[in-house]
Amino acid sequence: MGPLNGIRIVEMSNIGPGPFCGMLLADLGAEVVSVQRLAAADLGFDIDRRFDFLNRSKQAVAIDLKSAEGVAVVKEMIGRADMLIEGFRPGVMERLGLGHDICLGLNPRLIYGRMTGWGQDGPLSQTAGHDINYIAMAGALAAIGPKGGDPSVPLNLVGDFAGGSLYLAMGLLAALLEARRSGEGQVVDAAMVDGVASLMAMHMGYRQAKFWSLERGTNAVDGGAPWYTTYRTKDGRWVAVGAVEKRFYGELVDKLGLDAGTLPGQHDVKRWDELRAVFAERFAAKTRDEWEAVFAASDACVSPVLDMDEAPRHPAARVRQTYLDRDGVVEPAPAPRFSRTPAAAGSPPADPRDTTAAALAAWGIDRERIESLAQAGLIASRA
Repeated sequence: MGPLNGIRIVEMSNIGPGPFCGMLLADLGAEVVSVQRLAAADLGFDIDRRFDFLNRSKQAVAIDLKSAEGVAVVKEMIGRADMLIEGFRPGVMERLGLGHDICLGLNPRLIYGRMTGWGQDGPLSQTAGHDINYIAMAGALAAIGPKGGDPSVPLNLVGDFAGGSLYLAMGLLAALLEARRSGEGQVVDAAMVDGVASLMAMHMGYRQAKFWSLERGTNAVDGGAPWYTTYRTKDGRWVAVGAVEKRFYGELVDKLGLDAGTLPGQHDVKRWDELRAVFAERFAAKTRDEWEAVFAASDACVSPVLDMDEAPRHPAARVRQTYLDRDGVVEPAPAPRFSRTPAAAGSPPADPRDTTAAALAAWGIDRERIESLAQAGLIASRA
């Protein structure tokens, strides 16, 4: 049933990071109900719901939060919850009548999780932003990119999901443990810019120790080192090389069929460009799959660069069951793994038009009241 079996969470649905945090906790066994906008349920969905993986394993309800009765229903659910997740701009929940002071008054043990880009206070708190803005302000974006080139825009993993969702999930679970001891809930303020700053801890330490250059693409693990980068292969594909340690680097050179004695030293930074050119020429002589075979079962830390279509089909992913196939829809399996209380991807993403009534009933809302709400058009239904 998962290690979080028995934990109840109200998630105020939003985009990306909030639902991803809810998905992580739902995969671990928590009972998560996604409270969605009524208008969104009525108008349909921008992609087929089967592919909305961030809302898997959850219940779904759509409620008119502009109505006093709709807000009252959500308050009742919050009163029965262990946690709340919200990812609106600061002040939105207060305007809805669902601010942390009200919710903790209803449920003193509640863990009230708030996720924003810039935090609940500060000069940027009311300013719009996205992943790229948060990683820019936290020093991460400036460090990513090729030597002499522009900053490279990564997928929105660093700010949204790492600095945001994962830090909020960690904060929620830590606060839940504390509440079990104290009997008191609290607010968890997870700002993506704060999370990204935390993720940069090692690099900031290296920078102040004069071990990291501000020039992109010139450091050990930013693509600057010829033994920690990517190379194009004969078929126009790519391999990734991460041979950091001396022993692994030696195996890389050996598998490439090169003589270490004729090459620049591994840590001779002034000759890295020369060493990179030698490696690039050698990798260009075979296809990606041929190089994968050469480096199979070796410790040279060379891997094929797989795209999103290829990754689930790789033998290593199949053996590990890293991905799930649900009626032809492929999605990542829950992570991490537990020996005694295994996590599991539960139900596919729900359509609140089909599930609102049942989900509200499961959260203790009287059925006659649910019927009244549906007749008044305050909750989603197929009728």
